[in-house]
Amino acid sequence: MKVLVVGAGIAGLTAALRADALGHDVEMLVKGRLREGSTAHAQGGIAGEYGPGDSAALHALDTMHAGDGHGDPVAIAALVDGAAATLDALIDAGVPFDRAADGSIARGLEAAHSLPRIAHAGGDATGRAISDALTARLQASGVHVREQAFAADLMTDDGRVHGIRLVDGTRIGADAVILATGGAGQLYPFTTNPAGTTGDGIAMALRAGAPVADLEFVQFHPTVLIDDAGAFLISEAVRGAGAVLVDAEGRRFMFDEHPDGELAPRDVVARAVARQALAQGSPVRLDATDVAGLAEHYPTIDAELRRRGYDWAAEPVPVSPAAHYLMGGIVTDTDGRTSLPGLWAVGETARTGVHGANRLASNSLLEGAVFGALAAEDLGAPPPAFAGHDTPLPRSGGDRVRPVNDGPGFSRAALQHVMWEQVGLLRDDAGLADAVRTLDTWDAPQPRTPAEQEDANLLVVARAVASAALARTDSLGAHFRLSSALEKPTLNQSALIGVR
Repeated sequence: MKVLVVGAGIAGLTAALRADALGHDVEMLVKGRLREGSTAHAQGGIAGEYGPGDSAALHALDTMHAGDGHGDPVAIAALVDGAAATLDALIDAGVPFDRAADGSIARGLEAAHSLPRIAHAGGDATGRAISDALTARLQASGVHVREQAFAADLMTDDGRVHGIRLVDGTRIGADAVILATGGAGQLYPFTTNPAGTTGDGIAMALRAGAPVADLEFVQFHPTVLIDDAGAFLISEAVRGAGAVLVDAEGRRFMFDEHPDGELAPRDVVARAVARQALAQGSPVRLDATDVAGLAEHYPTIDAELRRRGYDWAAEPVPVSPAAHYLMGGIVTDTDGRTSLPGLWAVGETARTGVHGANRLASNSLLEGAVFGALAAEDLGAPPPAFAGHDTPLPRSGGDRVRPVNDGPGFSRAALQHVMWEQVGLLRDDAGLADAVRTLDTWDAPQPRTPAEQEDANLLVVARAVASAALARTDSLGAHFRLSSALEKPTLNQSALIGVR
């Protein structure tokens, strides 16, 4: 069977390696270069190293709780049940996980986890270690890799996917396509994601008619340093080690918001940070001055903060929420199968249901590895009836060219501004309705270059995210709608950055 894997993060790498091991003819398409995706940027670890008193069942409960009860129990069970085998496979691939004194994998604590169960490598360089190890395996395998091969659209015939068309017009046929193209952080001007996260796989699936779901749930990471050098994530593991959030007067405020304080679910912490900054007109600060061994345990963060002029061992660092992760995506079953025959999706591109309305910290690398392997193992199976129940969102103008009636014309900067202000961390009905109208008046240029293709994909995904957010009238997890007119004056999300 000829298999095309699109994307080279942990999900794509795992799927390609497993499919190759099963005897398939595998080709990987990489938009840029190997090791450039989100996996290599992941500071946090991978959940699933269970110690005394811990279990997969408790991990599942934490995952469901963090997702505000919106997660799919079947998908969550598949995730946590696959954790042990996933960690063993990564160790076999050469990932040098950090070890405790007794030689076991060291376990870290992160927000919304009941117990320490996070495995790290190189302190805060887990993603890079995993990417390096799996990429080395890939290069020694029989998988053919095409770098600088930007997938533009799915090739379909009678509703079945049979290949990929690249931006340069090249057509590559296949019996199976696995989309592992990551998220869509570039919908927003401030994001922890690398530059290539433009929602490509989701946009391709939408254009082909595949169902998507849960796109309204965009996770904003609460502790991101944003300055002239750009957005830089300060891992949740630092708070797990004892760092605290303080306001302009140095007062710790998170226990006013949640009984778990700084270790509350990410959506709770992000909103609290935003409210505090907006109320005081001054940034919240992450105080890690009482955490021992910062340079030793978090070498990547330490080096970057010092490069930017911050001595976080001596003084708190200003932080702000920034777009981090997309919980929704292409609807799949637990084998990565989509509603379109011949198409699978894994990782952040997919919506398996494991994350619910808010992803539990360090479940993303685990998801990519677990479901990447499951998808590869499903390729040769007889096609069952698709178990998904969601329907595609309205196309909201689709690919039609529409005149711009008023306001600025389409540009990536204009799109990011609309998404940040009206479909960001804090939302209201009027703003969401205006965002949907604005996005529907725009049309991206007919893509002829990679940058134009990215812009076209962002517009397709932005319409879907805004439409989904407008349709969900209640607040749930990361989707938070202001309910009172008295709250309206606080809805100036540029101020989260402007107060720097």
